[in-house]
This record gives sequence, structure tokens and C-alpha cells, in this order.
Amino acid sequence: MSALAIDIGGTFTDIVLFDEKTGRFAAHKELTTPSDPARGVVTGIRHLFAAEGTDAAKVDRVVHATTLFTNALIERRGAVTGLLTTQGFRDTLEIGHERKYELYDLHLPLPQPLVRRALRQEALERLAPDGTVEIALDAASVLAAADTLVAKGVESLAICFLHAYANPAHEREAARLIAERHPGLILSLSSDVSPQIREFDRSSTTVANAYVKPLAEKYLNRLSGDLAGIGITAPLFMMLSNGGLTHVDEAKRVPVQLLESGPAAGALSAAFFGERSGQRDLLAFDLGGTTAKLALVHGGEPLVVHKFEAGRERRFTAGSGLPLNISTIELIEIGAGGGSIAAHDALGLLKVGPRSASSVPGPACYARGGTEPTVTDGNLLLGYLDADTFAGGTMKLSTQAAETAVGRLADEAGMDLPRTASGIHAVVNETMAAAARVHVAEQGHDPRDFALLVTGGGGPLHGCELARRLGISQVICPPGAGVASALGLLLAPARVDRVATVTRRLDGLDHAALEAEYAALEAEAQAVISATLGAGARLTIRRSADLRFVGQGYELITDLPAGPYGAETEAAIREAFQAGYERVFSRRPAVAAIEIINIRVSVTSAAAGGSLDPDVPVAAEGAAQTGTRQARFGDAAYSAPVLDRRRLAAGSEVIGPAIIEEAMSTLLIPPAARAVVEASGNIVIHLSETR
Repeated sequence: MSALAIDIGGTFTDIVLFDEKTGRFAAHKELTTPSDPARGVVTGIRHLFAAEGTDAAKVDRVVHATTLFTNALIERRGAVTGLLTTQGFRDTLEIGHERKYELYDLHLPLPQPLVRRALRQEALERLAPDGTVEIALDAASVLAAADTLVAKGVESLAICFLHAYANPAHEREAARLIAERHPGLILSLSSDVSPQIREFDRSSTTVANAYVKPLAEKYLNRLSGDLAGIGITAPLFMMLSNGGLTHVDEAKRVPVQLLESGPAAGALSAAFFGERSGQRDLLAFDLGGTTAKLALVHGGEPLVVHKFEAGRERRFTAGSGLPLNISTIELIEIGAGGGSIAAHDALGLLKVGPRSASSVPGPACYARGGTEPTVTDGNLLLGYLDADTFAGGTMKLSTQAAETAVGRLADEAGMDLPRTASGIHAVVNETMAAAARVHVAEQGHDPRDFALLVTGGGGPLHGCELARRLGISQVICPPGAGVASALGLLLAPARVDRVATVTRRLDGLDHAALEAEYAALEAEAQAVISATLGAGARLTIRRSADLRFVGQGYELITDLPAGPYGAETEAAIREAFQAGYERVFSRRPAVAAIEIINIRVSVTSAAAGGSLDPDVPVAAEGAAQTGTRQARFGDAAYSAPVLDRRRLAAGSEVIGPAIIEEAMSTLLIPPAARAVVEASGNIVIHLSETR
């Protein structure tokens, strides 16, 4: 039997077919079809099945990640969404946290709410922070508000009542009333989507879920039907931002959890392949057609956080986006990909990105209508790419179109074509390096302590130069690097994260009550896992809590013992929190009182399937070198050997400069660097010789 992985990116849709018996995989890249993403998926699957002679009926598992929902949110292409909230709280989305992310900027651009004020209505009701009813829900006000919003064209409604995390009764009753009156209206309840304190963050998350929910339902229904139409009857699993899988119904219910699904899969893939080279501390670098992603893998696992900002006004500035309470693998995304457009700014300086040619019209060299110079155009002119075999031979590149596009940029600067192409390559590398330095420093690490693992169609092209700029001496390029995020989908476990606000002091803790609350979250999460993988799945359960010293305004997420909890629990929780606090802030304050704000559980279970087993020849079958190509490294041009990765046997060494090609990506080995092919399938490049 086989598993099928589908990863839709901004430029390419990657499709991987994995034979669970042999451990081998085959891959195909198809240009993404933004107007109808499912069409590109089906076209790519048909092409791959035809090339491999695969019977669709033999596919027993389909795993999918997509940027569709993220892009819809960022580009404001979601559904017409309304908000029903407690009387007096109509403006929560605009009031936000009541602080500026840039204190001295008088013209600060703020993220615009997903729901304009005219589509926000209030209901007469109120709960106290402990969930007790202060004002009973007024049904007439709920129905009047719903009638008004539906009359204004609202398709999806977020219901966010004050303190609903402590008592969901009012939200659920309002949803029942509205569903009876307007059965076609799609509803999202904050007590289901984000049952935790902080009104703005909870409202922002629920509204974002409502904003993309109709799109998610339509797309997933369409995709499921299209897969069945080509004979695939296997269950469809969706990748979550936290690096886990879930079933389609759960994805439709809370699609906000899918926003970072593709990058999360790439981080899982990096952790897997890094482990095969004995590296557990990695910077996972994925460069695609539209963006570059960088994730930190420490101790063999990507870092998972429980807050995310979407659509930042300033990409690297915290607080400039829409806050979302979702679990996600921590990463940074940079507007620098193969389709990033190069141009001179008002001062005549060369800039690359964040504008992108994407898949439509694409870089100039795609010859699909694009005329602006991009990173891919520059790489083609530098000799790094083969115009005839790009993207596994699925498309041919036009050198003449690239020369025309980059030539205009060269004329503006009074430079020749090679120097301009080198400038594009250097600028985009430094853009990525600058972002990486900040991201790694914010995590409290030094990039020189890590190896760089490169994936994506462009990661292997830029990885060695990026590593040199970061002071990293070792670069790892896994097999199938161009489709590594899709491979990561096959490695992902089923995972469910759940959270609840409890707000109680640690001293005098009611251990039985705390154990019951954790057990309830675990039962809810286990039900989703069972619906995903079936009953009997082996589970791993992790407990954590958001803790703080009494009087503090922010919490520290702390891993807790497994339970069940009893008399010794308080001391164990106290020690875990104080140790974590000291690790982050380098001291333990002389404060005794600690309180628990939120409790969290993470339930995972490995999905069924074989282990990836890249096909690496023990002995070379024919000459690995297929030719030479003039390539420019820095200011110097070299006649670089071109090698076929499939013919490089385990133990082979390559001294740069060299170009190593495989179906979906091209690896650049700079002058004097040494690359070694491992039995694991990884190519490890040692750059210490270059310094």
C-alpha cells in the first residue's frame, strides 16, 4: 500500500507517493493554481500516478498541508464575517492590547480587524470571571443581532461572549437559537475555538477561524470529491500548525489551526533527516518559490509555541499582527523565495522581495508572462540551474527571458549582467541571514552551535552561502530536499492540543479537582485522535500549565508531571516552574505565591506507515558527472562539474565548486568546501575549509 502527501505552496504544489512496504518515494512538482488549488493537486496526482504506474485504489492514506487559509487571511480574501459579543464589547477588536508596537512612530500602521464595525453586534448577557451569571442571556437580542447581520450579507459568524472560557452556556444557547433561525449561517464559538482568558486574543482567534471556515469547508469538500473522482478512497488527513495530523471534520471545525501547516511539516522533516546524520540541534531552512522559512530544532524536536501572529504590518515586529491562540511550530517566515522580485529602491539600492511573482505569472524565465527579474532568473544566469531539467523536467526555463529581465535592472545600475545576477543572489542571502540572526538570538541561541539543514526547491542553492554568513560550518542536504515539506507530512503523528483556563493559586491546591480538569481535556483530545486513527491507537500524553508568580501579568508555559495528581503534586509543580523561570530569567525571585492560569494537554500518536528509506547506491552505477557548467561564485567564474545525485554512492566525496542535481532541487557546493554522501542519503557539506 502507498501513502500520498500533498503540500500546496505559493508557487509549486509538491506531491509525494510513498511505498510503505519498501520505504521508497517518488515525487512531482506542479505549478500551484491559485484560483482553484484543487485543480493543480489533481493534475499533479494524475501525472505522478501515470509516471509511476500506480493504481489509485492502492493508496491507503492521504496527508495534506496548504497555505490557502493563511493567504486568505493575510490577503483579506475570507468570508463576509460577523461578530456577536457581549453588550459593551463591540470594539474589542480595535482596542486590542492598548499599546503601540513602535512607541515613537506617530504614523503607526495597525492591523485592520477582519470584521468591520458595521458587522459587529451585541447581545444582552454577562458572565463573571468565575462563570457565574450576572445578566441572563436575552434571546430576543441574540436573534435581532443575527437578523441584522444576515441582512447585511454575513456568511460566517463568530460568537465571543465575555468570560465564556469559564462557562460556555450562553454561547451555546446563542448558537442554538441562531442555528434554528438561520440554518445556513456558519458559526464559530470562542468556547470551542479558544477557551482561555484575555478577551482580545480570544476574540481575534475566533474571528480568524470564522473568517476562513467557509473557505475551508468548501475547499476540503471539493478536494475530497476530486480525490474520490480519480479513484482514491483513502482517508484524508490534514496537517496542523503544531506538527500533528487530524481528520477532515476537525480541520473544518477549527481551520485556524491549519495556518502554518506547510512550514510545520518542513520542520518535522528536518528533525527526521538531521537525526539520521547524528545532528539534533539544527536550523531548518526551507526556501520555496514565494517565501523562506527558518525553524529551530533543539534536542531533536522543533519548538512548539502556543501563540501566533498573522498578517503582521511589519514582518519582524512582534505586536504588529493579529494575535491567534493556536499551537504552532515556532518559525520565522521571510518574503524571500525563488519568485521574489529584485528592484532598486528610491535610493538606488538593490532590494529583493517581499514582492513575489509567485506561480502566476512566475519569474521571467518561466516564460509565462512574468517580466520582472527574480531570484530564479538570477540563479539561472549564474549557471546554477539547468534550463532543460528544472523542477524535475516539468518545465523548461528561458535564458533569454531571464537575460531581458535582469538586463533592465543591470542597465538601471550601470552594471553588467553577471554582477547584477550575483547582486540579486547576495542580497537575498543577506536578507535571509539577517532574519535568521534575529530569530535565533530571540530564542537565546548562537547559530554557530547548529548545523543548517536545507530543503525546498531553493534551499540547497542558497544554503552554503547562508551558512557562511551565519558562521555555521556544516550544511545537511537530505534526499528529496525539494519536496521535504511533503515528506514531513508522512512523518507527522496525529496530535491534538487542548487548553482550559482554571485560574487558581498553587498553595492549597485541590489536587483532585485539577486531576479531573486535566482528565477532561485528555478525554476530549483522545476522542479526536480515535476519530483520526481509529480506536486502539497508542497515545503519548503531555501535561503543561501556564504559571506565574501572583501579581505578574504574563505566564511561563511549564511542563508538568504526568499525573495522577496528589499530595506531592504542589511541590513538583513549584519546582518545575521555578527551574523554568530561572532558565529564562537567570534568577529565582523571593516570591512564594504561584498561580496556575491555563492548563494544557498534548496528545500524540504515531500514524501507521513504514519508514522512509532513501535509495542510496552502495557502489556507483556509471559516472556521476554528467557535464560541466560555467557558474559564478562571488566575483569569480568557475567551470563546475555537474553531478547526478542518484549516481553518488554512499561514502563519495565531492570537493567544490560543484553542482549536484536531483529531480526537485540543485545543491551548490562552493569552492574548497567538502561534501560527503552518507549511507542515510544525506549529503553533508563541511565549510570550515572556506574560512
